Amino acid sequence: MTLSMHRTLPADLKAIQDEMEGHAAAYGLDFFDTVFEVLDYDELSMFAAYGGFPTRYPHWRFGAQYDELMKGYSYGLQKIYEMVINTDPCYAYLLKANAITDQKLVIAHVYGHCDFFKNNAWFAHTNRKMLDQMANHAARINRYIDRFGTEVVEEFVDACLSIEDLIDPYLPHIRRRPAKVSQKKTEAEEPSRKQPMRFETRSYLEPYVNPPEVMSSLDDTPDQERAEHQRIPAEPQRDVLLFLLEHAPLKDWQHDVLSIIRDEAYYFAPQGQTKIMNEGWASYWHSTIMTRHGVTGPDLIDYADHHSGTMATSPQRLNPYKLGIELFRDIEERWNKGQFGPEYDTCDDIEKKENWDLELGLGRDKIFEVRRVHNDVTFIDTFLTADFCRRHRMFSFAYNDGSKNYEIQSREFDQIKQQLLNNLTNHGRPMIYVDDGNYRNRGELYLTHQYQGNELKLGEAQETLRNLERLWGRPVHIESVVDDLPTVLSFDGTDHEMVTL
Repeated sequence: MTLSMHRTLPADLKAIQDEMEGHAAAYGLDFFDTVFEVLDYDELSMFAAYGGFPTRYPHWRFGAQYDELMKGYSYGLQKIYEMVINTDPCYAYLLKANAITDQKLVIAHVYGHCDFFKNNAWFAHTNRKMLDQMANHAARINRYIDRFGTEVVEEFVDACLSIEDLIDPYLPHIRRRPAKVSQKKTEAEEPSRKQPMRFETRSYLEPYVNPPEVMSSLDDTPDQERAEHQRIPAEPQRDVLLFLLEHAPLKDWQHDVLSIIRDEAYYFAPQGQTKIMNEGWASYWHSTIMTRHGVTGPDLIDYADHHSGTMATSPQRLNPYKLGIELFRDIEERWNKGQFGPEYDTCDDIEKKENWDLELGLGRDKIFEVRRVHNDVTFIDTFLTADFCRRHRMFSFAYNDGSKNYEIQSREFDQIKQQLLNNLTNHGRPMIYVDDGNYRNRGELYLTHQYQGNELKLGEAQETLRNLERLWGRPVHIESVVDDLPTVLSFDGTDHEMVTL
Protein backbone atom coordinates (compact mmCIF):
# COMPACT_ATOMS: atom_id res chain seq x y z
CA MET A 1 0.00 0.00 0.00
CA THR A 2 1.28 3.47 -0.87
CA LEU A 3 2.59 5.34 2.16
CA SER A 4 1.23 8.79 2.85
CA MET A 5 0.47 11.12 5.71
CA HIS A 6 -3.22 10.83 4.67
CA ARG A 7 -4.11 14.36 5.70
CA THR A 8 -7.10 16.05 4.12
CA LEU A 9 -6.13 19.27 2.37
CA PRO A 10 -7.80 22.33 3.97
CA ALA A 11 -10.74 23.67 1.99
CA ASP A 12 -9.00 26.91 0.98
CA LEU A 13 -5.96 25.03 -0.36
CA LYS A 14 -8.16 22.47 -2.09
CA ALA A 15 -9.89 25.30 -3.94
CA ILE A 16 -6.50 26.70 -4.98
CA GLN A 17 -5.39 23.25 -6.14
CA ASP A 18 -8.49 22.83 -8.29
CA GLU A 19 -7.99 26.29 -9.79
CA MET A 20 -4.29 25.80 -10.57
CA GLU A 21 -4.89 22.30 -11.93
CA GLY A 22 -7.53 23.67 -14.28
CA HIS A 23 -5.20 26.38 -15.60
CA ALA A 24 -2.32 23.90 -16.02
CA ALA A 25 -4.50 21.46 -17.98
CA ALA A 26 -5.85 24.29 -20.15
CA TYR A 27 -2.29 25.14 -21.20
CA GLY A 28 -1.71 21.54 -22.29
CA LEU A 29 0.23 20.22 -19.29
CA ASP A 30 -0.21 16.47 -18.89
CA PHE A 31 0.38 15.09 -15.40
CA PHE A 32 -0.43 12.18 -13.12
CA ASP A 33 -3.02 12.66 -10.40
CA THR A 34 -1.38 14.88 -7.80
CA VAL A 35 -1.87 14.52 -4.05
CA PHE A 36 -0.97 17.53 -1.91
CA GLU A 37 -0.29 17.31 1.81
CA VAL A 38 0.56 20.07 4.27
CA LEU A 39 3.51 19.63 6.65
CA ASP A 40 5.20 21.82 9.23
CA TYR A 41 8.88 22.61 8.69
CA ASP A 42 10.12 19.86 10.98
CA GLU A 43 8.18 17.24 9.01
CA LEU A 44 9.13 18.76 5.66
CA SER A 45 12.80 18.72 6.66
CA MET A 46 12.49 15.06 7.59
CA PHE A 47 10.94 14.23 4.22
CA ALA A 48 13.63 16.28 2.43
CA ALA A 49 16.38 14.45 4.32
CA TYR A 50 14.88 11.16 3.11
CA GLY A 51 14.83 12.39 -0.50
CA GLY A 52 11.10 13.08 -0.40
CA PHE A 53 10.03 9.64 0.89
CA PRO A 54 8.41 9.14 4.30
CA THR A 55 9.98 5.72 4.78
CA ARG A 56 13.55 4.77 3.91
CA TYR A 57 16.15 2.46 5.36
CA PRO A 58 17.83 3.73 8.56
CA HIS A 59 21.18 5.44 8.08
CA TRP A 60 23.07 8.22 9.84
CA ARG A 61 23.35 10.40 6.71
CA PHE A 62 19.59 11.07 6.74
CA GLY A 63 19.86 12.35 10.29
CA ALA A 64 22.83 14.55 9.35
CA GLN A 65 20.88 16.04 6.41
CA TYR A 66 17.86 16.65 8.63
CA ASP A 67 20.03 18.44 11.19
CA GLU A 68 21.58 20.61 8.48
CA LEU A 69 18.18 21.56 7.06
CA MET A 70 16.75 22.43 10.48
CA LYS A 71 19.77 24.56 11.41
CA GLY A 72 19.61 26.40 8.08
CA TYR A 73 15.95 27.19 8.71
CA SER A 74 16.54 28.21 12.33
CA TYR A 75 19.35 30.59 11.34
CA GLY A 76 17.33 32.06 8.46
CA LEU A 77 19.72 30.74 5.81
CA GLN A 78 17.27 28.58 3.84
CA LYS A 79 13.65 27.57 3.57
CA ILE A 80 11.94 24.70 1.76
CA TYR A 81 8.66 25.85 0.23
CA GLU A 82 7.60 22.58 -1.33
CA MET A 83 8.67 19.12 -2.39
CA VAL A 84 7.34 16.86 -5.12
CA ILE A 85 8.35 13.32 -5.98
CA ASN A 86 8.27 11.38 -9.24
CA THR A 87 5.56 8.79 -8.61
CA ASP A 88 2.12 7.89 -9.95
CA PRO A 89 0.20 9.51 -8.39
CA CYS A 90 2.59 12.39 -7.73
CA TYR A 91 2.92 13.36 -4.08
CA ALA A 92 3.65 16.99 -3.23
CA TYR A 93 4.26 18.44 0.21
CA LEU A 94 3.40 22.04 1.08
CA LEU A 95 4.84 24.05 3.96
CA LYS A 96 2.12 24.93 6.47
CA ALA A 97 3.70 28.32 7.23
CA ASN A 98 3.45 29.51 3.60
CA ALA A 99 1.20 32.46 2.88
CA ILE A 100 -1.74 31.89 0.53
CA THR A 101 0.09 33.63 -2.31
CA ASP A 102 3.05 31.32 -1.83
CA GLN A 103 0.76 28.30 -1.84
CA LYS A 104 -0.73 29.39 -5.16
CA LEU A 105 2.72 29.79 -6.69
CA VAL A 106 3.98 26.51 -5.26
CA ILE A 107 0.97 24.50 -6.45
CA ALA A 108 1.34 25.92 -9.97
CA HIS A 109 5.07 25.13 -9.80
CA VAL A 110 4.33 21.54 -8.74
CA TYR A 111 2.10 20.91 -11.75
CA GLY A 112 5.00 21.95 -13.97
CA HIS A 113 7.20 19.34 -12.25
CA CYS A 114 4.52 16.66 -12.51
CA ASP A 115 4.15 17.28 -16.24
CA PHE A 116 7.93 17.06 -16.65
CA PHE A 117 8.17 13.80 -14.67
CA LYS A 118 5.46 12.17 -16.77
CA ASN A 119 6.58 13.30 -20.21
CA ASN A 120 10.36 13.77 -20.23
CA ALA A 121 12.06 10.80 -21.91
CA TRP A 122 14.77 10.53 -19.25
CA PHE A 123 12.16 9.62 -16.62
CA ALA A 124 10.43 7.07 -18.84
CA HIS A 125 12.10 4.04 -17.23
CA THR A 126 11.84 5.15 -13.60
CA ASN A 127 9.75 3.22 -11.09
CA ARG A 128 6.49 5.17 -10.66
CA LYS A 129 5.65 3.12 -7.55
CA MET A 130 8.82 4.09 -5.73
CA LEU A 131 6.99 4.93 -2.49
CA ASP A 132 6.15 1.26 -2.12
CA GLN A 133 9.60 0.19 -3.29
CA MET A 134 11.35 2.46 -0.76
CA ALA A 135 9.26 0.94 2.04
CA ASN A 136 10.20 -2.52 0.79
CA HIS A 137 13.88 -1.56 0.79
CA ALA A 138 13.60 -0.26 4.35
CA ALA A 139 11.95 -3.48 5.53
CA ARG A 140 14.67 -5.65 3.98
CA ILE A 141 17.53 -3.65 5.47
CA ASN A 142 15.82 -3.57 8.88
CA ARG A 143 15.66 -7.37 8.77
CA TYR A 144 19.41 -7.52 8.13
CA ILE A 145 20.00 -5.14 11.03
CA ASP A 146 17.99 -7.44 13.29
CA ARG A 147 20.04 -10.44 12.13
CA PHE A 148 23.56 -9.03 11.90
CA GLY A 149 23.53 -5.89 14.03
CA THR A 150 23.31 -2.17 13.33
CA GLU A 151 27.05 -1.52 13.12
CA VAL A 152 27.78 -4.32 10.65
CA VAL A 153 24.98 -3.35 8.27
CA GLU A 154 25.56 0.38 8.54
CA GLU A 155 29.28 0.05 7.80
CA PHE A 156 28.45 -1.97 4.70
CA VAL A 157 25.84 0.59 3.62
CA ASP A 158 28.51 3.30 4.09
CA ALA A 159 30.81 1.44 1.71
CA CYS A 160 28.03 1.08 -0.87
CA LEU A 161 26.97 4.73 -0.63
CA SER A 162 30.53 5.90 -1.27
CA ILE A 163 30.23 4.50 -4.81
CA GLU A 164 26.49 4.99 -5.42
CA ASP A 165 27.18 7.39 -8.30
CA LEU A 166 29.33 4.84 -10.17
CA ILE A 167 26.44 3.83 -12.41
CA ASP A 168 25.74 4.23 -16.11
CA PRO A 169 22.92 6.83 -16.33
CA TYR A 170 22.32 5.92 -19.98
CA LEU A 171 21.92 2.20 -19.28
CA PRO A 172 18.09 2.29 -19.03
CA HIS A 173 17.93 3.77 -22.53
CA ILE A 174 20.67 1.82 -24.35
CA ARG A 175 21.32 -1.89 -24.81
CA ARG A 176 24.92 -2.29 -23.72
CA ARG A 177 25.04 -6.06 -24.15
CA PRO A 178 23.96 -8.27 -27.05
CA ALA A 179 20.68 -10.09 -26.69
CA LYS A 180 21.07 -13.56 -25.27
CA VAL A 181 20.67 -16.45 -27.71
CA SER A 182 19.73 -19.91 -26.52
CA GLN A 183 22.53 -22.47 -26.51
CA LYS A 184 20.47 -24.91 -28.60
CA LYS A 185 19.90 -22.37 -31.35
CA THR A 186 23.52 -21.31 -31.44
CA GLU A 187 24.82 -24.85 -31.74
CA ALA A 188 22.31 -25.71 -34.45
CA GLU A 189 23.12 -22.67 -36.52
CA GLU A 190 26.87 -22.53 -35.94
CA PRO A 191 28.15 -25.97 -34.93
CA SER A 192 31.64 -25.18 -36.17
CA ARG A 193 32.11 -22.63 -33.36
CA LYS A 194 31.67 -25.19 -30.62
CA GLN A 195 34.97 -25.72 -28.81
CA PRO A 196 35.98 -28.73 -26.71
CA MET A 197 36.33 -28.28 -22.96
CA ARG A 198 39.46 -29.36 -21.08
CA PHE A 199 38.58 -31.24 -17.89
CA GLU A 200 40.80 -31.22 -14.83
CA THR A 201 42.16 -34.66 -14.03
CA ARG A 202 45.20 -36.54 -12.77
CA SER A 203 48.20 -36.71 -15.10
CA TYR A 204 47.97 -40.45 -15.79
CA LEU A 205 44.33 -40.06 -16.92
CA GLU A 206 45.01 -37.03 -19.13
CA PRO A 207 45.27 -38.95 -22.48
CA TYR A 208 41.91 -40.63 -21.79
CA VAL A 209 39.91 -37.74 -20.32
CA ASN A 210 41.34 -35.09 -22.66
CA PRO A 211 42.40 -36.93 -25.86
CA PRO A 212 45.12 -35.00 -27.70
CA GLU A 213 43.34 -35.26 -31.05
CA VAL A 214 40.20 -33.69 -29.57
CA MET A 215 42.09 -31.03 -27.64
CA SER A 216 44.16 -29.94 -30.62
CA SER A 217 41.66 -27.31 -31.73
CA LEU A 218 41.64 -25.84 -28.23
CA ASP A 219 45.44 -25.98 -27.93
CA ASP A 220 45.81 -24.27 -31.30
CA THR A 221 43.99 -21.19 -30.01
CA PRO A 222 46.54 -18.39 -29.72
CA ASP A 223 47.47 -17.36 -26.17
CA GLN A 224 46.43 -13.77 -26.81
CA GLU A 225 42.99 -14.85 -28.03
CA ARG A 226 42.49 -17.02 -24.95
CA ALA A 227 43.57 -14.16 -22.71
CA GLU A 228 41.13 -11.80 -24.37
CA HIS A 229 38.41 -14.41 -24.04
CA GLN A 230 39.05 -14.59 -20.27
CA ARG A 231 39.11 -10.82 -19.80
CA ILE A 232 36.32 -9.61 -17.53
CA PRO A 233 34.66 -7.43 -18.66
CA ALA A 234 35.26 -7.85 -22.38
CA GLU A 235 34.98 -4.05 -22.76
CA PRO A 236 35.23 -1.26 -20.18
CA GLN A 237 32.03 -1.16 -18.15
CA ARG A 238 30.70 2.08 -16.69
CA ASP A 239 28.17 0.54 -14.31
CA VAL A 240 30.61 -0.36 -11.54
CA LEU A 241 27.80 -1.36 -9.18
CA LEU A 242 26.43 -3.87 -11.68
CA PHE A 243 29.89 -5.35 -12.17
CA LEU A 244 30.26 -5.78 -8.40
CA LEU A 245 26.83 -7.40 -8.17
CA GLU A 246 27.78 -9.89 -10.88
CA HIS A 247 31.35 -10.66 -9.82
CA ALA A 248 32.19 -9.54 -6.27
CA PRO A 249 32.29 -12.26 -3.58
CA LEU A 250 29.39 -10.83 -1.58
CA LYS A 251 27.20 -12.60 0.93
CA ASP A 252 23.53 -12.87 0.05
CA TRP A 253 22.48 -10.02 2.35
CA GLN A 254 25.34 -7.83 1.10
CA HIS A 255 24.35 -8.50 -2.50
CA ASP A 256 20.78 -7.48 -1.66
CA VAL A 257 21.86 -4.26 0.09
CA LEU A 258 24.10 -3.28 -2.84
CA SER A 259 21.24 -3.94 -5.27
CA ILE A 260 19.01 -1.66 -3.18
CA ILE A 261 21.58 1.16 -3.32
CA ARG A 262 21.88 0.68 -7.09
CA ASP A 263 18.11 0.66 -7.66
CA GLU A 264 17.71 3.92 -5.76
CA ALA A 265 20.67 5.49 -7.54
CA TYR A 266 19.04 4.78 -10.92
CA TYR A 267 15.73 6.18 -9.68
CA PHE A 268 17.32 9.50 -8.68
CA ALA A 269 19.69 9.73 -11.68
CA PRO A 270 17.27 11.49 -14.11
CA GLN A 271 16.67 14.23 -11.55
CA GLY A 272 20.38 15.05 -11.62
CA GLN A 273 20.40 14.88 -15.43
CA THR A 274 17.52 17.36 -15.80
CA LYS A 275 17.83 19.78 -12.86
CA ILE A 276 18.03 22.94 -15.00
CA MET A 277 15.26 21.86 -17.37
CA ASN A 278 12.97 20.56 -14.64
CA GLU A 279 13.20 23.67 -12.47
CA GLY A 280 13.09 25.95 -15.50
CA TRP A 281 9.96 24.23 -16.83
CA ALA A 282 8.17 24.41 -13.47
CA SER A 283 9.22 28.06 -13.05
CA TYR A 284 8.03 28.92 -16.56
CA TRP A 285 4.57 27.56 -15.80
CA HIS A 286 4.18 29.00 -12.32
CA SER A 287 5.18 32.38 -13.79
CA THR A 288 2.74 32.03 -16.71
CA ILE A 289 -0.19 30.83 -14.61
CA MET A 290 0.32 33.27 -11.74
CA THR A 291 0.80 36.40 -13.85
CA ARG A 292 -2.17 35.63 -16.09
CA HIS A 293 -4.59 34.02 -13.66
CA GLY A 294 -3.37 33.63 -10.09
CA VAL A 295 -2.20 37.05 -8.92
CA THR A 296 -4.76 39.46 -7.52
CA GLY A 297 -4.12 42.97 -6.21
CA PRO A 298 -3.22 41.96 -2.64
CA ASP A 299 -1.01 39.10 -3.98
CA LEU A 300 1.19 41.18 -6.24
CA ILE A 301 3.93 42.26 -3.83
CA ASP A 302 4.22 38.85 -2.16
CA TYR A 303 4.36 37.07 -5.53
CA ALA A 304 6.99 39.45 -6.93
CA ASP A 305 9.10 39.06 -3.78
CA HIS A 306 8.95 35.27 -3.79
CA HIS A 307 9.47 34.88 -7.54
CA SER A 308 12.39 37.32 -7.66
CA GLY A 309 14.00 35.57 -4.69
CA THR A 310 13.74 32.25 -6.50
CA MET A 311 15.26 33.72 -9.66
CA ALA A 312 18.05 35.63 -7.90
CA THR A 313 21.54 34.97 -9.24
CA SER A 314 25.03 35.81 -8.09
CA PRO A 315 28.53 35.50 -9.55
CA GLN A 316 29.27 32.68 -7.09
CA ARG A 317 26.68 30.14 -8.24
CA LEU A 318 24.54 28.95 -11.10
CA ASN A 319 20.81 29.24 -10.43
CA PRO A 320 19.06 26.38 -12.32
CA TYR A 321 15.67 28.07 -11.92
CA LYS A 322 16.87 31.25 -13.62
CA LEU A 323 18.90 29.63 -16.39
CA GLY A 324 16.13 27.13 -17.15
CA ILE A 325 13.24 29.58 -17.33
CA GLU A 326 15.21 32.11 -19.40
CA LEU A 327 16.29 29.46 -21.90
CA PHE A 328 12.72 28.20 -22.31
CA ARG A 329 11.55 31.78 -22.85
CA ASP A 330 14.35 32.37 -25.34
CA ILE A 331 13.44 29.22 -27.29
CA GLU A 332 9.78 30.20 -27.35
CA GLU A 333 10.57 33.69 -28.64
CA ARG A 334 13.02 32.47 -31.28
CA TRP A 335 10.61 29.88 -32.67
CA ASN A 336 7.72 32.35 -32.60
CA LYS A 337 9.78 34.78 -34.68
CA GLY A 338 11.53 32.21 -36.85
CA GLN A 339 14.98 33.08 -35.46
CA PHE A 340 16.49 29.71 -36.31
CA GLY A 341 17.67 27.74 -39.31
CA PRO A 342 20.42 28.31 -41.92
CA GLU A 343 19.01 31.57 -43.26
CA TYR A 344 18.94 33.21 -39.85
CA ASP A 345 22.27 31.74 -38.73
CA THR A 346 24.13 32.95 -41.84
CA CYS A 347 22.63 36.45 -41.79
CA ASP A 348 25.41 38.98 -41.03
CA ASP A 349 23.20 42.07 -40.89
CA ILE A 350 22.96 42.89 -37.17
CA GLU A 351 19.98 45.22 -37.53
CA LYS A 352 18.08 42.69 -39.66
CA LYS A 353 18.69 39.92 -37.15
CA GLU A 354 17.56 42.08 -34.23
CA ASN A 355 14.26 42.83 -36.02
CA TRP A 356 13.80 39.33 -37.49
CA ASP A 357 10.19 38.26 -37.07
CA LEU A 358 8.52 35.82 -39.46
CA GLU A 359 5.52 35.50 -37.11
CA LEU A 360 5.61 31.70 -37.21
CA GLY A 361 4.07 31.21 -33.77
CA LEU A 362 5.86 27.89 -33.21
CA GLY A 363 7.29 28.72 -29.81
CA ARG A 364 4.84 26.95 -27.52
CA ASP A 365 4.96 23.72 -29.53
CA LYS A 366 8.75 23.88 -29.57
CA ILE A 367 9.19 24.18 -25.80
CA PHE A 368 6.85 21.21 -25.30
CA GLU A 369 9.02 19.23 -27.72
CA VAL A 370 12.19 20.31 -25.89
CA ARG A 371 10.64 19.30 -22.57
CA ARG A 372 9.92 15.85 -23.98
CA VAL A 373 13.28 14.81 -25.43
CA HIS A 374 16.19 16.71 -23.86
CA ASN A 375 18.29 16.52 -20.72
CA ASP A 376 20.42 19.35 -19.31
CA VAL A 377 23.51 18.58 -21.41
CA THR A 378 21.66 18.42 -24.73
CA PHE A 379 19.45 21.35 -23.68
CA ILE A 380 22.48 23.61 -23.12
CA ASP A 381 24.42 22.23 -26.07
CA THR A 382 21.54 22.76 -28.50
CA PHE A 383 19.92 25.99 -27.36
CA LEU A 384 22.51 28.11 -25.51
CA THR A 385 23.56 30.87 -27.92
CA ALA A 386 26.12 33.64 -27.92
CA ASP A 387 23.31 36.23 -27.93
CA PHE A 388 21.77 34.60 -24.86
CA CYS A 389 25.10 34.67 -22.99
CA ARG A 390 25.65 38.29 -23.92
CA ARG A 391 22.18 39.38 -22.76
CA HIS A 392 22.51 37.58 -19.44
CA ARG A 393 26.16 38.55 -18.89
CA MET A 394 27.37 35.00 -18.52
CA PHE A 395 31.06 34.25 -18.02
CA SER A 396 33.38 31.39 -17.07
CA PHE A 397 35.54 31.53 -14.00
CA ALA A 398 38.57 29.72 -12.62
CA TYR A 399 40.77 29.67 -9.54
CA ASN A 400 43.73 32.06 -9.60
CA ASP A 401 46.68 30.55 -7.73
CA GLY A 402 48.28 33.98 -7.42
CA SER A 403 45.40 35.81 -5.79
CA LYS A 404 43.97 32.67 -4.16
CA ASN A 405 40.51 33.62 -5.43
CA TYR A 406 38.06 32.55 -8.11
CA GLU A 407 38.09 35.11 -10.89
CA ILE A 408 36.46 35.69 -14.26
CA GLN A 409 38.37 33.59 -16.75
CA SER A 410 36.61 34.43 -19.97
CA ARG A 411 33.54 36.04 -21.50
CA GLU A 412 34.04 34.14 -24.75
CA PHE A 413 30.95 32.14 -25.68
CA ASP A 414 32.79 28.92 -26.56
CA GLN A 415 34.57 28.82 -23.21
CA ILE A 416 31.41 29.66 -21.27
CA LYS A 417 29.47 26.90 -22.99
CA GLN A 418 32.26 24.35 -22.66
CA GLN A 419 32.70 24.96 -18.94
CA LEU A 420 28.95 24.70 -18.39
CA LEU A 421 28.79 21.43 -20.33
CA ASN A 422 31.78 20.05 -18.42
CA ASN A 423 30.07 20.84 -15.12
CA LEU A 424 26.82 19.20 -16.24
CA THR A 425 28.29 16.06 -17.81
CA ASN A 426 27.86 13.26 -15.27
CA HIS A 427 26.84 16.01 -12.78
CA GLY A 428 30.45 17.18 -12.73
CA ARG A 429 31.61 13.89 -11.20
CA PRO A 430 34.44 11.75 -12.58
CA MET A 431 33.53 9.04 -15.06
CA ILE A 432 34.93 5.75 -13.81
CA TYR A 433 35.00 2.48 -15.77
CA VAL A 434 35.81 -1.10 -14.83
CA ASP A 435 38.66 -2.02 -17.13
CA ASP A 436 39.74 -5.41 -15.77
CA GLY A 437 38.30 -7.61 -13.06
CA ASN A 438 41.24 -10.01 -13.23
CA TYR A 439 44.16 -7.60 -13.28
CA ARG A 440 47.57 -9.31 -13.34
CA ASN A 441 45.62 -12.57 -13.41
CA ARG A 442 45.23 -12.20 -9.64
CA GLY A 443 41.56 -11.29 -9.43
CA GLU A 444 42.40 -7.66 -8.70
CA LEU A 445 40.09 -4.84 -9.80
CA TYR A 446 41.46 -2.24 -12.23
CA LEU A 447 39.45 0.92 -12.90
CA THR A 448 40.11 3.80 -15.26
CA HIS A 449 39.16 7.44 -14.83
CA GLN A 450 38.09 9.06 -18.09
CA TYR A 451 40.12 12.21 -17.54
CA GLN A 452 38.52 15.41 -18.86
CA GLY A 453 40.65 18.05 -17.19
CA ASN A 454 39.46 17.61 -13.60
CA GLU A 455 41.71 15.52 -11.40
CA LEU A 456 40.41 13.23 -8.68
CA LYS A 457 40.49 14.52 -5.12
CA LEU A 458 43.17 12.26 -3.68
CA GLY A 459 41.72 12.01 -0.18
CA GLU A 460 38.28 11.03 -1.45
CA ALA A 461 39.76 8.71 -4.08
CA GLN A 462 41.75 6.82 -1.45
CA GLU A 463 38.72 6.40 0.81
CA THR A 464 36.68 5.18 -2.13
CA LEU A 465 39.38 2.65 -3.03
CA ARG A 466 39.31 1.45 0.58
CA ASN A 467 35.56 0.85 0.34
CA LEU A 468 35.86 -0.80 -3.07
CA GLU A 469 38.51 -3.16 -1.72
CA ARG A 470 36.12 -4.11 1.05
CA LEU A 471 33.44 -4.97 -1.50
CA TRP A 472 35.76 -6.68 -3.99
CA GLY A 473 37.87 -8.56 -1.46
CA ARG A 474 41.09 -8.10 -3.46
CA PRO A 475 43.43 -5.15 -4.20
CA VAL A 476 41.87 -2.32 -6.19
CA HIS A 477 43.55 0.11 -8.60
CA ILE A 478 42.44 3.18 -10.52
CA GLU A 479 44.29 4.80 -13.40
CA SER A 480 43.92 8.56 -13.47
CA VAL A 481 45.93 11.76 -13.88
CA VAL A 482 47.72 13.45 -10.98
CA ASP A 483 49.65 16.67 -11.54
CA ASP A 484 49.15 16.18 -15.29
CA LEU A 485 50.88 12.77 -15.19
CA PRO A 486 49.23 9.37 -15.78
CA THR A 487 49.11 7.72 -12.38
CA VAL A 488 47.75 4.55 -10.80
CA LEU A 489 46.32 4.73 -7.28
CA SER A 490 46.12 1.40 -5.47
CA PHE A 491 44.91 -0.04 -2.19
CA ASP A 492 45.69 -3.61 -1.17
CA GLY A 493 43.67 -3.76 2.02
CA THR A 494 46.46 -2.33 4.15
CA ASP A 495 48.44 0.34 2.33
CA HIS A 496 47.79 2.98 -0.32
CA GLU A 497 50.21 3.28 -3.24
CA MET A 498 50.57 5.86 -6.01
CA VAL A 499 52.68 5.01 -9.07
CA THR A 500 53.35 7.35 -11.99
CA LEU A 501 53.18 5.57 -15.35
